[in-house]
Amino acid sequence: MRPVDSAGAAEVPEPGLPLTDDAPQGASEEPAAAEAAGTPGPCRCWVCGNSLCGSGASQEAKKKARCPGLGLFYTLLSAFLFSVGSLFVKKVQDVHAVEISAFRCVFQMLVVIPCLIYRKTGFIGPKGQRIFLLLRGVLGSTAMILLYYAFQATSLADATVITFSSPVFTSIFAWIFLKEKYSPWDALFTAFTITGVILIVRPPFLFGASAAGTDESYSVHLKGTFAAVAHAVFAAVTMVIIRKMGKSVDYFLSIWYYVVLGLLESVIVLFIIGEWSLPYCGLDRLFLILIGLFGLGGQVFLTKALQIEKAGPVAIMRTMDVVFAFIFQIIFFNDMPTWWTVGGALCVVASSTGAAIRKWCQSSK
Repeated sequence: MRPVDSAGAAEVPEPGLPLTDDAPQGASEEPAAAEAAGTPGPCRCWVCGNSLCGSGASQEAKKKARCPGLGLFYTLLSAFLFSVGSLFVKKVQDVHAVEISAFRCVFQMLVVIPCLIYRKTGFIGPKGQRIFLLLRGVLGSTAMILLYYAFQATSLADATVITFSSPVFTSIFAWIFLKEKYSPWDALFTAFTITGVILIVRPPFLFGASAAGTDESYSVHLKGTFAAVAHAVFAAVTMVIIRKMGKSVDYFLSIWYYVVLGLLESVIVLFIIGEWSLPYCGLDRLFLILIGLFGLGGQVFLTKALQIEKAGPVAIMRTMDVVFAFIFQIIFFNDMPTWWTVGGALCVVASSTGAAIRKWCQSSK
C-alpha cells in the first residue's frame, strides 16, 4: 500500500484493468511476413526449415514467454518513483501541501483528458455510479492532501510507514460496508499495525516525555502522524468505493473525478487558509513538475506490474517504499531513524506482507 499515494495518487490502480497484456499489434501477421521473406514460419525450424522439427516450436515458446520477474521489477521501479516523488514533496517546504496537491491535479488532468477523449468514455460516467465517483473524488483527493501534509510535517520514514496501514483499514471497511469476511488473521494484522503506529507516534503517556522529545517538535510530529493515519483511513474508504463500483466504471474516468474534485477542493481550501502563492524559487517549481512526473510514472509502472504479475507478490514488493524512504531520509536529510521508528516499520511491514501472502494463498486455491 501508498503512499497511495494509495489514494489515486496513494494511489493504487483501480479495478477495471486487464489482468493480462493484449497481443501486440500485427502479431498475427508474423507467419505471413516470415514466409514472404523466405524465412521459416513459427512452426518451422530455423535451423533445418522442417515443419516437423521441435526446435522451432521451442524457439517460439521462448519468444512468447514473459521475462521472469518483470512484473516485480516494474513494482520495484514504481516504489522507487513514488519514493522520489515523496522526497520532492518533503523538499518543497515553501509551498503548502494543499497547493502541491493542486499542481499535481492540474498536471494529471492534462494527461487524463486526452485519454478520456481517445477511449470515448465521456466525462460524467454511468448514472447509477455518479454518487460513488463523487465520493471517490472527494475522499481520494482529501487523502492526497493529508499525505503531502504528513510528508512535510513529519519524517519521510514515519509518514511512509504509517501510510502502509491502509490495507488494514480497507479490510475493516470492506467487512462493514461490503460484507466481506473479516477473519482472526485480519484481526492479528490489525493489531500488528496498531502496534507499529503506536511505536512511531510514541505518546508521552506510554513512553514518557524523554521519548517524545521537545514539546514543539513533538507537536509537529504528532500533527504529521495524525495526517498520515487519516490518509490511510481515507485511502481505505476510497478503495472500498472503487471495489463497490467494480468494472462498471472506466479507470481513467475514476481518475478524472479524482483530479477535478481534487483541484476544486484544493482551491477552496487554499482560499480559506490564504496560503496560495507561486513558488519563488526556481528549484521549487522544478520539484512541483517532478512530483507530477514521478507520481504518474510510479502509477503507470504499478499498473503494468499488476497486468503481468499476481497482486500478492506485487503487494509484498511494494513494501520497498519503506526501504527507499529510510535510505532517502538518511542520505538527503541526515536524519537517522530512531529504533522506535524501525520497530514500528517492522510491525507495519509484517502486517502488510502477511495480509498480502494470505490473500495470495487464498486466490491460488
